[in-house]
Amino acid sequence: MNENDFLKKFGQRIKELRIETGLSQEKFALKIEMDRTYFSSVEAGRRNISICNIKKL
Repeated sequence: MNENDFLKKFGQRIKELRIETGLSQEKFALKIEMDRTYFSSVEAGRRNISICNIKKL
């Protein structure tokens, strides 16, 4: 699996977990103190998220 595939799968899983909690991207991002647009990019697999930000999730 290449890096882009990994980031997309990771983002999909994060999105699934967020939806299970019943939170919008906006509310979830506020809860973890992350900008919504950054979080959206993580879910879409366009960001290589740092370990520190993964901890927030």
